Amino acid sequence: MPGLTEKKGGQVNKMELIEHVAKQADISKAAAGRALEAMVGGIRSALKKGNSVTLVGFGTFSVSKRAARTGRNPRTGASIKIKAAKVAKFRAGKALKDAIN
Repeated sequence: MPGLTEKKGGQVNKMELIEHVAKQADISKAAAGRALEAMVGGIRSALKKGNSVTLVGFGTFSVSKRAARTGRNPRTGASIKIKAAKVAKFRAGKALKDAIN
């Protein structure tokens, strides 16, 4: 199985990410899985409370409000009302932008 850095295009799934973390941190896959779940859970919890999460050099996760709007049913063409919602957003940090460009 290729490492994350060897893979071009496509997507990296959760198991591949866990394997990468386990190898890089020299820990078991089970420990890497728990660490990943704890990190995602912490971000989710902070966003649910309306807070933002900033990982310096990586980026910022935040919550934004999307206003109610009128949409269109593509099948029938009829107008429909779409409720207001909170949406999660991610803004890449400078170091991440520089790393991928």
